[in-house]
Amino acid sequence: MSDRAAIFETVSRLIEPFNKKGVALSETTTFAGDLEWDSLTVMDFVAAVEDEFDILITMNMQAEIETVGQLTDAVAKLKQD
Repeated sequence: MSDRAAIFETVSRLIEPFNKKGVALSETTTFAGDLEWDSLTVMDFVAAVEDEFDILITMNMQAEIETVGQLTDAVAKLKQD
């Protein structure tokens, strides 16, 4: 399994407790539209992702991340740096 695939699997696992509607996850699943998350849920989820991967996602990065795929790419990039 590639690093990116592993990151996607981990991100998907982290989403599960927040996925109240049971939305099927894909690369194009959006946090605001598909999952219907509010800002507090996003903050809690971002904290979980940061803890899991030992990274820091800046507010500017958060503003640009709308889909699960974009988040997976951002985590992969932050882990390389």
